[in-house]
Amino acid sequence: MEWSDLRIFLAIAREGTLGAAARRIGQTQPTMGRRLRALEEAVGHTLFQRTSDGFVLTDEGAAVLRHAERMEEESLALERELAGKGGRLEGSLRLSSSDWFGLHMLTPVLHEFTRRHTGVTVELLTEARLLSLSRREADLVFRIRPFDEPEVVQRKLTRIDYALYGIVGSPPPKVGDGTGCALVTMDTAFGGMPDVEWLRRMLPNARIAFRSNNRDVQAAMAAFGVGLAVLPRPIGDALDRLQVIDLGEPPPGRDVWVGYHQDLRRLARLRALLDLVIERFS
Repeated sequence: MEWSDLRIFLAIAREGTLGAAARRIGQTQPTMGRRLRALEEAVGHTLFQRTSDGFVLTDEGAAVLRHAERMEEESLALERELAGKGGRLEGSLRLSSSDWFGLHMLTPVLHEFTRRHTGVTVELLTEARLLSLSRREADLVFRIRPFDEPEVVQRKLTRIDYALYGIVGSPPPKVGDGTGCALVTMDTAFGGMPDVEWLRRMLPNARIAFRSNNRDVQAAMAAFGVGLAVLPRPIGDALDRLQVIDLGEPPPGRDVWVGYHQDLRRLARLRALLDLVIERFS
């Protein structure tokens, strides 16, 4: 058995297809197929059923998965521990946050950090998927709810106020009704978010004119006059074409949490960035 083949096996198990797994780890699809066949020959079992919807683990594959994940975790733990001993401000840091928070809140801090520490390369990933700190998908994660992993060191970083915005000069809608009012709001996948529920309660008869999971897109559409939108105040207050619409009760704000794996607590470049972030948001 080649140890590197287990990494390919894990990627296929998580992604479900050879193509997606190849993109995940930077290999070609034919290479992935060859290495999977070699691993199956080495263990003497078929590890996946090939179906029209992708690759499905067999019972033997599920057994291999449990051991492969433990092996991966030990490898990553060693990697994190060695990285945590580094004292020089050189290397890379991978951050994860929502798109609007990364653009409006983090980029000024990251600009200052990269100016001070030219030996550190910062990578910022903005996506809805929650990246895993334990699997080293990110070194530092910013998100709107606390972490539940016991190995994550976390703190509440700040609180973001939200407001309802409309184009300048737009009349306020009737509270408790909303008839004739158009809204710009989150897409249906995020229909349970507090600001969406607040809009339903405050303006139950309003018409949904536009949906998006991107706050900057929502702000742009509201500035075009498409409808009213609940936005983080750092976005809405910065647009001259928008004004706050007061319904007598503000939308719920959100806390922002920051977390990193405990094995990286001594990593000098992470501490330097975290200290700067805390200083700017305090």
